[in-house]
Amino acid sequence: MNDMHTCLNAMTVDVEDFFHVSAFDKIIKPSDWDDYQPRVDGNTRRLLDVFARHGVKSTFFVLGWVAERYPELIKEIHAQGHEIASHGYSHRRAYEQTPDEFKMDVLRSRDHLQDLLGEKIAGYRAPSFSIGYSNEWAFEILAELGFGYSSSTYPVKHDLYGTPDWPRFAYLRKENIIEIPIPTLKVMGKQVPIGGGGYFRLYPYGLTRKLVQKYLDKERQPYSFYFHPWEIDAEQPRLKNASAKSRFRHYVNLKHTESKLEKLLEDFSWSTMKDVYGIS
Repeated sequence: MNDMHTCLNAMTVDVEDFFHVSAFDKIIKPSDWDDYQPRVDGNTRRLLDVFARHGVKSTFFVLGWVAERYPELIKEIHAQGHEIASHGYSHRRAYEQTPDEFKMDVLRSRDHLQDLLGEKIAGYRAPSFSIGYSNEWAFEILAELGFGYSSSTYPVKHDLYGTPDWPRFAYLRKENIIEIPIPTLKVMGKQVPIGGGGYFRLYPYGLTRKLVQKYLDKERQPYSFYFHPWEIDAEQPRLKNASAKSRFRHYVNLKHTESKLEKLLEDFSWSTMKDVYGIS
C-alpha cells in the first residue's frame, strides 16, 4: 500500500459462479445449474492467494448453493482471517420473492454458514442489490434473523436495481440494521456508480483510482468495493445464446481484472466490512 489515502476501506467478494449471475437468468434456470462445470472453487482460491500477497482481509458474501457444495473452501476462507457473510441461497432477486420465500432463502444460507463455521453471521447482501422501494420489508426480516448489517442497495438508476434517492453512506435503519450502500460519486448532479463489478472492468484503472480518491477526499467516508470470483476468469465458457448486452456486461475485460485488482489493493487500505464499519 502507498500513501494515497490512509482511510480504511472495505473489500468484498460475492462468491458465486458464472452461471448464477442475473445477466444470464433468462437463459439459465436454477434447475440447469448442475449441468455446468463449476469454476468458483478454483477462482476463489486464486483470490485468496492475491489477498494473501497483499496482506488484505476481505468480506466474502457466500451464496448458500456454493457453501453446500464447497464447505472446505468456505472453511479455508474463514481460516485465513476473512469475514464470511451471506449472499442468500439461490441468487434470486429479493424483489422477485414473497416475504416468506425471502426469509426461507436467507435462513437456509445463514444456518448452513453458521453450522459450518460455528459462529454468528453478521452480514447479508441481496443478489443484484435487490432491496428497494417495493420490498423494504426485507430489512425487517434481516433484523429478525439477527443480521447486524446489510449491503443490498445501490443509489443509482439501473435497469436491474437502484434506489437513487436513498442514503449514499452507511446508516442505521429503523429496523435496527445497518445498511451499507454501494458507493456512488456525485458528478454534475448525477450519482455515478463506482463500487466495482462491471464498472471496474469497464473503466481504465487510472480512472477508477481517480474516482475512488475523489470519493475519499470529498465524502470523508469509507469506500467499499465489490466483485466476483468469475471476474478474474478469462477462460470461463462463453454463453452464445445470451443477449448482446448481457454478454458485454459479463465478458468485458475479464483478462485485465486481476492485474487491476492488484493495483487497487496496493493503492488503498483494505479490511472487512465488520472492521471498517465497526460492526460486532
